[in-house]
Amino acid sequence: MTSAAGRAGEPAPVLRRLAPADAEAFAAFRRAYLEDAPLAFGASPESDFLGSADSVRRQIELGDASVIFGVFAPGLVAAVGLYRERRPKTAHKAHVWGMYVTPAHRGRGYGRRLLEAAVAHARTLAGVTVVHLSVTEAAPGARRLYESAGFEVWGSEPEGMRHGDRALLEHHMIRRL
Repeated sequence: MTSAAGRAGEPAPVLRRLAPADAEAFAAFRRAYLEDAPLAFGASPESDFLGSADSVRRQIELGDASVIFGVFAPGLVAAVGLYRERRPKTAHKAHVWGMYVTPAHRGRGYGRRLLEAAVAHARTLAGVTVVHLSVTEAAPGARRLYESAGFEVWGSEPEGMRHGDRALLEHHMIRRL
């Protein structure tokens, strides 16, 4: 599904794979969500590997093994990334990363649609049999979404992430394809 009816007076949202032309918008969006939800992401604005439009463009240009999907309503309001492991012994794994929906756009199913798009894309990658992701204890709503989409916790890492003085439990999840 690439679009759905918007709320009254709003344009219909469009879910699509990001293109190199979206790099600037995604870099700004990512900076904003890393600042908004520091306990949910291992990256931080000051050390993010996707901190510039050029780095985002290079990531997008890797092709099918590294994709970012976004929901535009009309600007970017939600996104998720997926990448495939490159080493031959681990190339059967894909990883979901960076799932975020702006607070004003939550509760509309965008997160579920993005997750479905990422899993559907993983299914197109020959030899990929599992999708992994991680979620901290600070994001119980995200964990519920992942579990409802068939992901299962395979392990929980005490102090898997630290932000300031706060140590966070990180849950590692898997979905078999």
